[in-house]
Amino acid sequence: MRQLPIKGLQKTSLVDFPGKICATVFLGGCNFRCGYCYNKELVLESNKAPTISEEEVLAFLQKRKNVLDGVCITGGEPTIHEGLPSFIQKAKSIGVAVKLDTNGTNPSMVGLLLGQHSLDYVAMDIKAPLWKYCMVTPGIVYKNAIQETIQLLLKNMCPYEFRTTLVPGITTEEDIAEIRTLVSGAKRFAIQQFKPTKTHLDKSLGKGKPFSEEKVLAMKQILEKTIPEVEVRGL
Repeated sequence: MRQLPIKGLQKTSLVDFPGKICATVFLGGCNFRCGYCYNKELVLESNKAPTISEEEVLAFLQKRKNVLDGVCITGGEPTIHEGLPSFIQKAKSIGVAVKLDTNGTNPSMVGLLLGQHSLDYVAMDIKAPLWKYCMVTPGIVYKNAIQETIQLLLKNMCPYEFRTTLVPGITTEEDIAEIRTLVSGAKRFAIQQFKPTKTHLDKSLGKGKPFSEEKVLAMKQILEKTIPEVEVRGL
């Protein structure tokens, strides 16, 4: 089995795994091309970046297991890699908790990991209402798969969050209301303030401005109508 394309390791993070000190593992490759994505090197140019071996990362986790509470596996999109379950099992055997970040397009992989009780937290990105995904990412949009993954998380005992990045020109208050319906029954949601950078796939977004605090809080209130815990990040 091919090893995971690990392209980065952040040795300590206080923000990537709620309530835990974690290391963050970045995997190359993604099946989306979201214009506001800032991990261009992971999505478009991952083959050019050197790969860190699984053994090196696992050895680091073993060495730091008394300091770290867990590991966050992000990307790119981690669930496109068939070696993901094996790596996660190895990380779990060390004694660290595992968080998975996903766009929700591979419910088979997410379902497998949940069934194996391999995950301690899942963060699923909801880019937009399903009909609007084509405005966020070109190409095939896996609407049924996204809906299936949402239902997997809603029905499983594994802690989770859904999250949406608020992008001016893309995200509207009406969108947030539709997303709230899409994840009906959710207990936790995070909205993330868009931050213009020079590394977005869509370079024009680097010249934009984020929503005002007032606008972000208005969107938060829309979600709070049915979701008990709503967090704002990046204000």
